[in-house]
Amino acid sequence: MEKIEIPICVFLLIQVALVYGVHIHQANIWPMPNFVSYGDKIRFISNAFELKTEGSKFGDASGILKDGFSRLMDIVKLDHVIDANLSLFEQSAVLGGINVAIASPSSELQHGVDESYKSIVPSPREQAYARLEAPTVYGALHGLQTFSQLCHFNYRTRAIEVKLAPWTVIDLPRFPYRGLLIDTSRHYLPLPVIKSVIDSMVYAKLPVIFALKPHLFLSLILRGVGYPSLWPSANCTQPLDVSNEFTFKLIDGILSGRISKTFSNLDSSIWVVMKLIQYFVLRAQKIALLHGYEIVNWLEIGVPECAVVAGLRCIVSNQDKWYLDHLDSTWDQFYMNEPLTNITQPKQQALGEHIDASDIQQTIWPQAAAAAERLWTTYDKLAKDPREVIGRLAHFKCLLNQRGIAAAPLAGYGRVAPEDPGSCYKQ
Repeated sequence: MEKIEIPICVFLLIQVALVYGVHIHQANIWPMPNFVSYGDKIRFISNAFELKTEGSKFGDASGILKDGFSRLMDIVKLDHVIDANLSLFEQSAVLGGINVAIASPSSELQHGVDESYKSIVPSPREQAYARLEAPTVYGALHGLQTFSQLCHFNYRTRAIEVKLAPWTVIDLPRFPYRGLLIDTSRHYLPLPVIKSVIDSMVYAKLPVIFALKPHLFLSLILRGVGYPSLWPSANCTQPLDVSNEFTFKLIDGILSGRISKTFSNLDSSIWVVMKLIQYFVLRAQKIALLHGYEIVNWLEIGVPECAVVAGLRCIVSNQDKWYLDHLDSTWDQFYMNEPLTNITQPKQQALGEHIDASDIQQTIWPQAAAAAERLWTTYDKLAKDPREVIGRLAHFKCLLNQRGIAAAPLAGYGRVAPEDPGSCYKQ
């Protein structure tokens, strides 16, 4: 019996068309900016779209802005065949580039750096260009990411289009510290995988990644480094023997140059009944401080109010809401989790009991995107009902897929598979 192959090919083509044939009729920007306005016109991206820096005080000696613009063009063009004959359109509708004006000449990156920006497409001063203004280069990089979400490939005209022009976006983050913590110990994560995670975080304006090495010293032992003398007994390999002076000599040696942070994984009930843990933690912290490290104590029970009252900085990641490896949590639970008002450093966590290189991206996304908007967007702009943002988040999830990020469908729990055939935007 003759095999029927052509209908299968047609079916696949239909699926691709459904994925990419979305109609742009609203501000599908994620995370939602502080202020956004748009019109009803179309602008076309020139095949020679360029970066200009007229009026900028940032010299870009390190190439940060140039590299950011290059990445912008890569994710906008992807593998599309862009060969539109732009001469057929009114030249006033063609954008020849983007002019980025940065107020600060410095590229110093530190906690609290100004990440705000203002984007106007097209520029009222020069209609042939978009304009991006920012106090720092890091705000400008966020502005470039937002601009990338305004660009869409038209399969009929084979042109990159900016629909709903003119655009005005004024934006800044709600929290200065937003990030992702990944567990690189329980399952080994190759460096290219971690770099891919970092690239995906940029799309959601998450600037901080923290690679956690839980039970670092125990891990060294169990992987065959060979310190059985640190075990409490031959049948008990953990916790480390705090009565052994060599335990602290080993910690001192490790902290002298092979890791950048030390975490103390504490359980509140054990803290009360086991004075040896307190002794170990305080002494290990003293060693870390001597080597110039900043100490972060990790309390599984949450953030005590007394820590906030004392004026201490806290990193929030609710175990029941923002642990990405809790696969029974849905994206709307991530979205509606409001950090404590007196906590200013939230973070999501991807612990590695059930995560390795094969599934880390679909574990992180789209749940982390939901939390990212909660951390970026001003409180008054956040949706009070997650159903209000499902279409926009679905658009962002599909955008991640187009950019090679294996984000999972929205429907269902974390890391769920698509239920039925159909458009990416309906999953």
